[in-house]
Amino acid sequence: MIVKKFQAPTETEAVLKARDELGSTAVVLNVKTLKQRGIFRLFRKDLVEITAAQEENESPDRKDKTVSSFDKIAGDALSENYNADNSQKSSGVYSERQITRHSTNTYAPGNDTAAIEQKLDSLQQLLRSRMDYEYTEAKKSTDYVNDGGNFAAPVQDRTEEGKRIVQERENANYKYLQLIYKKMLDNDVDEKCADSIIGDIENSLKKESNIDSILSAVYQKVILKLGEPRTITLEEGRTKAVFFIGPTGVGKTTTIAKIASKFKLEEHAKVAFITSDTYRIAAVEQLNTYASIISCPVSVVYSADELEESLEEYKDYDLVLIDTAGRSHKAEDQMDELAALIERTKEKSDNFDIDIYLTLSVTTKSKDLVSIVNRYKDIKDWAVIFTKLDETCSLGNILNIRMITDAPLSYTTSGQNVPNDIEEIDKQALAKQLLGGTV
Repeated sequence: MIVKKFQAPTETEAVLKARDELGSTAVVLNVKTLKQRGIFRLFRKDLVEITAAQEENESPDRKDKTVSSFDKIAGDALSENYNADNSQKSSGVYSERQITRHSTNTYAPGNDTAAIEQKLDSLQQLLRSRMDYEYTEAKKSTDYVNDGGNFAAPVQDRTEEGKRIVQERENANYKYLQLIYKKMLDNDVDEKCADSIIGDIENSLKKESNIDSILSAVYQKVILKLGEPRTITLEEGRTKAVFFIGPTGVGKTTTIAKIASKFKLEEHAKVAFITSDTYRIAAVEQLNTYASIISCPVSVVYSADELEESLEEYKDYDLVLIDTAGRSHKAEDQMDELAALIERTKEKSDNFDIDIYLTLSVTTKSKDLVSIVNRYKDIKDWAVIFTKLDETCSLGNILNIRMITDAPLSYTTSGQNVPNDIEEIDKQALAKQLLGGTV
């Protein structure tokens, strides 16, 4: 692979220089504006620098001739650009290292976050292959002549070709964003949510933006939309009462057991259970089984009065986890009963800190999830737990509900193992997956 840079007063002239030296098969990798410096900068025009590449003849012993060498080209070009700090700042084009450093310092939990290209490798390959295909198809429509082994178009055609390439570069942002948008829809991100994210990015990108800066911008925007998680925290001398609400069959009881085990084993907290789930067969027995394993007391309540009595009994505990019956979001009487339980507990807020977690399954249809959260909106100030991540490959519902409700996210669960299959939501991993990367 041959990679060279060319400078000229305009982008068209720089492209033509690249075609003259590298031939018609050269590919433009990067375009940036070089600002003049020094005392005479007012009398000199800025230059345009392009980075172009041409594939060398492949050796006959190469094992896989179908593998694209774009990663190597992009790496070399970006490494060279990284040394030209002042040029990059003026053009708005970021190198691989700059993208990695910015993303890591802003969002990653440690300093081991890989480059955006590595995080979103599959999407980058999709973008590059699409752009290569479009370039190849456009090239077929142009007549070339053989000039001593270097193919070049006639002069009059080459000028038009250069203008066409400049126009394609100006439209490249739109093409990249369009493919990213499609990838988000493939991962079940709602159209309105995807439109909002892509619209924000499109308005802020510069004309010279490349794949890496666009991916970095979208990646960071998704992380911002996901927001900071709200998880259970204990305060010394105060009892935390936590309600778990949600529809039937989403795994509330198992999730409660996982959380109880973590606080019992890792923080040595004093934990108790209360359950009002007397409708589901064997629900109380299931919770009793978990409680006996980790040596926690369990109380069964049938009314708001009994709940108040049980809370008084556990006022010296660190954490009281309250399992409610799965409620159909269409059943008004059941929702009223749930609201009464929560309101009665809030009346004792002088003695208890109260948290509420709406537990949802990520496998539920998007329209049903919207209907569910709308029904629970009368119960104020809840965070969201998503379960059953191991049962789906599309996690767009998490971003959808976050953007629709503005409710904070908290935990995710991905299996039945207690207490292992639960964790605080990983925004970086989720953003990567929504954009087509591998986790």
